[in-house]
Amino acid sequence: MTGMVQSETAVIGGTGNVGAGIVAALLDAGMRVLVIGRDAAKLDALRAEHGNSPLLDTLQGSVADDTSAQALATELAQRPHPLAAVIASLGSPLKAGRLLDRPVTALRRRLERDVLPHLAAARHLLPLLSEADGGGRYLLLGSPLRAWAAHGDISIAAAATRMLAQVLHEEAKPLGVRVHLLSIEQPVCTPGRAKDACPEWIRAVDVGRAAVSLIVGPGQPGQPVVTVSRRLHAAPSADRLAGLHFPIPTREISP
Repeated sequence: MTGMVQSETAVIGGTGNVGAGIVAALLDAGMRVLVIGRDAAKLDALRAEHGNSPLLDTLQGSVADDTSAQALATELAQRPHPLAAVIASLGSPLKAGRLLDRPVTALRRRLERDVLPHLAAARHLLPLLSEADGGGRYLLLGSPLRAWAAHGDISIAAAATRMLAQVLHEEAKPLGVRVHLLSIEQPVCTPGRAKDACPEWIRAVDVGRAAVSLIVGPGQPGQPVVTVSRRLHAAPSADRLAGLHFPIPTREISP
């Protein structure tokens, strides 16, 4: 566990609503965090929010395509702290509407923005994670496998991401990297949606706590998809991480 704490966990999309909750949970657990994002102002604001914690660093970068992801991997390889885990919290803004009322290009854009960056990131970051002590961890965030009314494009992208995670789970095994998709079964209660949130909604920080348990726990699920579906009552702390065996409300599901 000492090596894990000294290593870095990279959070791609850590300035987003869900990503920020993941960052908070990692810092609460005493882990070193590198947040990767495109917007320098948002990265600065995130550092300020956490009091410029010595455990938190930021890097302006992108995984929008192969070229961007390769450039990011080159920078990560030169950092003083080895990369131990990657958490990818990616996605573009929602836009309600029927699929039949939109041109084909609308769905193509959704896939290009929400699915293909996951592949670009995995292609270039999994080789780095293969060098991690004990094998690296790679975690994608996803949605449940069901259609969302008026959000058909999101539903299709979520299904594609789910299948991508299953393929990556198998293809990463020879590299010694464990790949999982954390499927969030309810809407996420973020600061901007707190007033409208229902009791069963999960908080962003609780998604983060589930992610912490997945990347540091010695016992890992055999299936590529793990779900998180309700609030956690206690945060994993640095002195409780060793020997952690999923003290979180997650369950494995078959592909």
